[in-house]
Amino acid sequence: MPEHRLDLPNVDATLFDAPDPGRLWQPAQRGSHAPRFLLLYGSVRERSYSRLVTREAARLLEAMGGEARIFDPLGLPLPDSAPDTDPKVQELRSLVQWCEGMVWTSPERHGAMTGIMKVQIDWIPLSLGAVRPTQGKTLAVMEVSGGSQSFNAVNQMRVLGRWMRMLTIPNQSSVPKAFLEFDDAGRMKPSSYYDRVVDVMEELMKFTLLTRDVGAYLVDRYSERKESAEALSLRVNQRAI
Repeated sequence: MPEHRLDLPNVDATLFDAPDPGRLWQPAQRGSHAPRFLLLYGSVRERSYSRLVTREAARLLEAMGGEARIFDPLGLPLPDSAPDTDPKVQELRSLVQWCEGMVWTSPERHGAMTGIMKVQIDWIPLSLGAVRPTQGKTLAVMEVSGGSQSFNAVNQMRVLGRWMRMLTIPNQSSVPKAFLEFDDAGRMKPSSYYDRVVDVMEELMKFTLLTRDVGAYLVDRYSERKESAEALSLRVNQRAI
């Protein structure tokens, strides 16, 4: 632990730890495997533009050296309408635990993300036993719309990403009039909107490489260490009685 002067009467000195730059950058201990990304989209239409943008994002991440998996939301039950042992729920949760970064892409519907997008996020718990499956992982948010450019869906997803304790990158993408941006084969046409998708995936890759091996340290909190220590002390005292 780095040296620091502790003159904080309300802080437990045994649990307080000033940030240590050495633990944030350890090149020798960096993972060598391809960064792993899970991509979610918010529509089950036959020609879903959020799905098409998601596929473009997956291609870009793989071209940059990552491994990308896309979750198909078709068949995922509504939260609380089925047990968490449902195969689609288990598939989603397994992918969330596997990945190191995520991409959420939703159409904007009635000025918000779609219910299909929200259902997927609602099935992802803040904790699975002692594991927080999303905490410290990177997130990029994108949206498509049938009309003029808007940012309502990405703004909502940013709030959810923060709630899920994810590291949401600054850049984002919003594709207006998405029906004009894809060819008959489902590939995105060259445009400034496509360039922005490239920018977002590039930034997501960089942030993931920077943080994936130190995620546990980045989200390690004094308040949680204090809570754990107090709970342990209580259990020890109860056993001693």
